[in-house]
Amino acid sequence: MADNEHKNIVEALIFAADFPIPISKICQIIDDIGESEAASIIEELEKDYSGNNRGMMLKQTAGGYEFVTKPEYALWVKRLAVDKRRMRLSRPSLETAAIIAFRQPISRVEIEKIRGVDSGGPLRTLLERRLIQIAGREKSPGRPLLYVTSNEFLHFFGVNSLSDLPQLEEIEDIIRYDAGQTEVALESLSLPGRDSGAEEM
Repeated sequence: MADNEHKNIVEALIFAADFPIPISKICQIIDDIGESEAASIIEELEKDYSGNNRGMMLKQTAGGYEFVTKPEYALWVKRLAVDKRRMRLSRPSLETAAIIAFRQPISRVEIEKIRGVDSGGPLRTLLERRLIQIAGREKSPGRPLLYVTSNEFLHFFGVNSLSDLPQLEEIEDIIRYDAGQTEVALESLSLPGRDSGAEEM
């Protein structure tokens, strides 16, 4: 059984954090516990919040942990947040985000080959909203910048890692549902992890 004081501190940290907090960060803040103890505490908290007597649950997202409301109480939470609109992305931004997620690291030229149109605007939007980041430069003439998704991207879409992303067909359905019919050739995408010859900045 974890030490109650440590357990209470971990619970408070997860609750107060603005972003899913990883175990390594918890151990940096509570300097007298190791990662194994922190993991054990989180496991206990997950059990505590999994019961029917709680309105929240502990969820692993983007490599960290956060408290989220349980789906069965979504109706009431939506009423509370009626004036708080979730950040929405335009169709071009959604297309560009999907391409980067499945082909990263990828250059602007490659993105525009897939989309068939200029993608400077969507890239700026995704960078400003911290959904993507620059990973380095490609080892090719002109040394174009390479883009990858960020932890904020994982948080935005509610997944813990890129492997948890929906299949390509599901991504296409999401884009069509949220932003109308898309012309992006999603079937031309490949899974993350290709060797692009990227050079770190």
